[in-house]
Amino acid sequence: MFSFNKGKDLIRKKITLVSKNPGVYRMLDKKNEILYVGKAKNLPSRLKNYISEKNLPIRTERMLSQTKNIEITTTSNESEALLLEANLIKKHKPKFNILLKDDKSFPYIFIGKNEKWPQLIKHRGKKTRDGHYFGPFASVGSANWTIKTLQKIFLLRVCDDGIFKKRRRPCILYQIKRCSAPCMGYVDPKSYKKLVDNSIKFISGKTKNIQKDLSKQMEAASNELDYEKAAVLRDRIKALTQIQSSQNVNATNLSEADVIAAYKESGKSCVQIFFFRSKQNWGNQSFFPKHDPDEDLSKILSSFIMQFYENKNAPKLIIINKKINDQKLIERTLELKENKSVSIKIARKGNELKISTMAEKNAKEALTRKVYETESNRNLFEELSNKFSLKSNINLIEVYDNSHIQGSNSVGALITFGSEGFIKKRYRKFNIKSENIKNDDYAMLKEVLFRRFSKVIKDTENTLSLPDFVLVDGGKGQYSVARKTIDELGLYDIPIVAIAKGKFRNSGNETFFFENKTFKFSRNDPILFFLQRLRDEAHRFAVNAHRDKRIKGMKKSLLDQINGIGKIRKKTLLNHFGSARAVESASLDEIKSIDGIEPSIAKKIHNFFHS
Repeated sequence: MFSFNKGKDLIRKKITLVSKNPGVYRMLDKKNEILYVGKAKNLPSRLKNYISEKNLPIRTERMLSQTKNIEITTTSNESEALLLEANLIKKHKPKFNILLKDDKSFPYIFIGKNEKWPQLIKHRGKKTRDGHYFGPFASVGSANWTIKTLQKIFLLRVCDDGIFKKRRRPCILYQIKRCSAPCMGYVDPKSYKKLVDNSIKFISGKTKNIQKDLSKQMEAASNELDYEKAAVLRDRIKALTQIQSSQNVNATNLSEADVIAAYKESGKSCVQIFFFRSKQNWGNQSFFPKHDPDEDLSKILSSFIMQFYENKNAPKLIIINKKINDQKLIERTLELKENKSVSIKIARKGNELKISTMAEKNAKEALTRKVYETESNRNLFEELSNKFSLKSNINLIEVYDNSHIQGSNSVGALITFGSEGFIKKRYRKFNIKSENIKNDDYAMLKEVLFRRFSKVIKDTENTLSLPDFVLVDGGKGQYSVARKTIDELGLYDIPIVAIAKGKFRNSGNETFFFENKTFKFSRNDPILFFLQRLRDEAHRFAVNAHRDKRIKGMKKSLLDQINGIGKIRKKTLLNHFGSARAVESASLDEIKSIDGIEPSIAKKIHNFFHS
């Protein structure tokens, strides 16, 4: 009996117990891990397909052969099942589902509302504050460029409330004419509100009257011989004109739409998405879903849409380049989720087809680059293996570096590189725990490597993977420590190489240490460039981790050491007194007089500083 027939038998037994309702089913393996998540309008009917179909795809047969249990969740309707399916796929990442590698939120621009001096900032995450949200933007760079534009034209503040309240003189943004300095009262609330209103109109695509209004103000200032004010207005008009001429305003007047195009070649696919808001192109992003090489492109696209919008707001219009299954169901599901009308449209003619074709072209080019980079990386792995005469192939590289300043805020860093490039989700930072070694690079490296690899040794379920090659920043000493540490854990087969800069720390003259031998490469050797690139990325990550730790330490206050003083009370005290030192010199009665500080807490604070 074929191994997948056991999976079929399991389904036969389950079907009799499943009600004829919409819902979600999960195929589980012997470790109770999810292999596949599927949704159905009628669960028994959908599960019967696995039994009745004679020529199942090889991928499905593989899944059934590994299936040891099935879990069922019924829902009130098919739309609810579709949303639950997308949620479970993103959460558990089953290996037989199409997976969207998307673990980030897109940036928005936020402008405050119902405030005296609204702030202009970049925003990610939940929209909890009362105000105007504009986005999504495809990248942080695109959002930053728009914020800079709004600063130039409308002079809105970008500083946070704490800094705004404490300012005693205008900051440099006022000097370079990117802020109207409301912190110093250089602009009255009524005029500032007009700036805010105009910025909202501008980012919403209503720009016609703004330039006329600025021109009138400039002319009036000139007539009143206020040439300084006229010059500022002239610069704002100039910035507005430049932006309008360079702004990508699309001919289709798409006020709120996402254009999504999928392209597949050689068993791999790319989905390209363009964000259009307020008749402007707010950037595009490429995605590379993980799927079976034989998967149908329309199924990839429909799965992408549901997973993408599972935790993001869908626009009123979604334009796609291929026909998808369950189009009406997906529309209805997104409408229920967003509580507004959502339309999914296939681009067929005119400007919509033109934009969709452009998105598909971008998808094709992005996929070509991705495939080329992957192939290039595999070639580099092969050359690297040959250079050091390694016995096994390389598929995964880990690189280690340390960062500290005279033993303070010591941090170890690990970065990972695979055939598709740097794997950011596998980056790790290690806060050095042993106080007596924080100025000892060798001991720090030993602690980091021991913590990393001992965790793998203790992993009885084999959920953690080992690298095929380890690169350590340092010389012969670091190599010896790394080799000894990993050998002590019984991992003798993992190749370790140390990379050391030359005598004058000049790049290009690196020496490599491996198996008690030294290696040098010519300055234009691709492998040298590759290893330098890995070393530099590890160094960048280590330095950033060290800097973050140092800044976090600097932000700590004496108030953090007092039991019962949380964030809210700490903020209340600092807003009232200005600093922890001022709290220290305050009397008990002064502390008691602050709203939100109970007498018992006031006494505790006073005793902490004066006991």
